[in-house]
Amino acid sequence: MLFTAVWEREGKMTKIQKEEIKKIADQFAFTGELISCAPCGSGHINGTYMLRYRIGEMGSIKVILQKINREIFQKPEELMENIAGVTGHLKKKVIEKGGDLEREVLNLIPTKEGKAYLTDENGECWRAYIFITDASSYDQVENPDQFYQAAMAFGNFQNLLADYPADTLFETIEGFHDTKARFEFFKRAVETDIKSRAAGVEKEIQFVLDHEDVACCFSNLQAKGEIPLRVTHNDTKLNNIMIDNKTGKAICVIDLDTVMPGLAVNDFGDAIRFGASTGAEDEKDLSKVECSMELFDLFTKGFIEGCNGKLTKREMELLPMGAKVMTFECGMRFLTDYLQGDTYFKIHREEHNLDRCRTQFKLVSDMEKKWGQMHEIVKKYM
Repeated sequence: MLFTAVWEREGKMTKIQKEEIKKIADQFAFTGELISCAPCGSGHINGTYMLRYRIGEMGSIKVILQKINREIFQKPEELMENIAGVTGHLKKKVIEKGGDLEREVLNLIPTKEGKAYLTDENGECWRAYIFITDASSYDQVENPDQFYQAAMAFGNFQNLLADYPADTLFETIEGFHDTKARFEFFKRAVETDIKSRAAGVEKEIQFVLDHEDVACCFSNLQAKGEIPLRVTHNDTKLNNIMIDNKTGKAICVIDLDTVMPGLAVNDFGDAIRFGASTGAEDEKDLSKVECSMELFDLFTKGFIEGCNGKLTKREMELLPMGAKVMTFECGMRFLTDYLQGDTYFKIHREEHNLDRCRTQFKLVSDMEKKWGQMHEIVKKYM
């Protein structure tokens, strides 16, 4: 969402727009003279701008200025408190191991008043980051090592934040991965059937109802105290990892908007759901959709290595279930939205959400066929 491989494709701005951005930028503690600004990135949530500052004989630096989408994040002060706390903790860890502070962690640039974000005269909220140089992120896996690097990075995220008090974080999106609650919401959507679509998707509805145990699994385990609450990223896609342009190694986890208290197995699972599928998320030909055991193996290896012993034995045993739960939850959400008239997820064609839900359910079914193999893969790295 924040930094993508298309950063340098800067868009055009009118003179008035540039003046407005400069007015905002002048309220942050930037160093030097502003010499250019332009919209950039491929994210769809927040408005993002690349600013260039000239610093005397040192040349120029790039910084990121971003407007927070208040429709999605209704309590920006809580979101920014989460980010400031987590990045502050990560900085201490990077310093301890002698790492590169400017490239291995997101660096917030404070306002001139010393705050983590700015509220402008229109009530809009803005934040700024130092741009991470000589690195890129990718929307699609171009080679298997990138997926492994992402796994290492998200695992290391768990490693570095294992001693951070997760219960002090705000829940920026309430009930985000409460699969049990989403199951109950789904059942209400079926009962009300406001768009009269339920009759045409009886097979998909029954698939969800037959997997109530999956929906309730982690809630029940948490209630028993079998899995710990951790700091979780909650958007563990490849494009949220910065990869060094020269070494090809992952250097930084980005887009911390959804950092919340959660389960490590869910972070693992969502990455598998998205990254180990052999088909697109909205693929109509379900024969093309399966969970690649090669990619599952690669990510499992990298994630467990990155966690560096911080996961409990029970958490590692539950990694396959994490993949299954997150894939099931996503499919259930697509189907719920379809039943309610496609009001949440943006669609580009008729029955788009239905196609999406079917790919997720096909993945769940494929995982169930490969369940023993998935557990054997995890055991190799425990």
